[in-house]
Amino acid sequence: MSKHTTLHKDALRMLKLTSRTFYIPIRMLKPALKETVGSAYLCMRAVDEIEDHETMDVRTKQTLLRAVSKLLQKSTFNNVEYEALIEPYKEMLPDVTLRLADWVAFCPPEIVGKVKESTSIMASGMADWVEKGWHIQSKEDLDDYTYYVAGLVGVMLSDIWEWYDNTRTDRDLAIGYGRGLQAVNILRNQDEDYKERGVRFIPDGWSRDDVFDYATAHLKMADEYIKDIKTRNILLFCKIPLALAKQTLDTMKKGNEKMTRQEVQATVDKIVNE
Repeated sequence: MSKHTTLHKDALRMLKLTSRTFYIPIRMLKPALKETVGSAYLCMRAVDEIEDHETMDVRTKQTLLRAVSKLLQKSTFNNVEYEALIEPYKEMLPDVTLRLADWVAFCPPEIVGKVKESTSIMASGMADWVEKGWHIQSKEDLDDYTYYVAGLVGVMLSDIWEWYDNTRTDRDLAIGYGRGLQAVNILRNQDEDYKERGVRFIPDGWSRDDVFDYATAHLKMADEYIKDIKTRNILLFCKIPLALAKQTLDTMKKGNEKMTRQEVQATVDKIVNE
């Protein structure tokens, strides 16, 4: 079995372990897109796990995130340097983070520069928010935080679509799409984030209803975003997380914590069969 085939299997297995939302649509992509988007997701998940780590101290998080950001800015990702950087924390970090070099290597060389650039910006922005203690005081703060942790994903995906078949999409709407998905995550994980990390990703003075409004407004931007997409493969990928986010909002408004597996599958099936 070739190294690339092994990486392909490892990447899909890791995607299934780390993302309930994105594993399904990534699995449906054609090979070149599946590898590119899969690699991109895992690279970003690798740095996200550092930011989200429940026991790592904030100084270590900042150091690691900023160092990873710099490594990703180099023309060739230096795995020896990365291994030396994470060596003291190997027992703490999950496999998706330990294997960042593999996810970079898995990405097609024609687009890997864009993936590394977006992941680098994300890591740097996350480091800044770790330093601020994730204290989101205003809507502007929320916009800034959601840009770095999710809006950038939208921008990177737009770069990937354009590389793949010249599909051109609005980058501002892409950022709105990402912010909408992240706002849904904030609502869904609000109690858990506060109990386990003492963090509240909600501006001072905002109610839960205000966050619902923020999420709804940005998911409407996502609706506009997908209007530019004609390639069915890409359109399906974008529609599935959007539909799941909308359905999750409705579920939470009814007082339920999350969608059932059956509801998730029914939502996916409806989109695929449209």
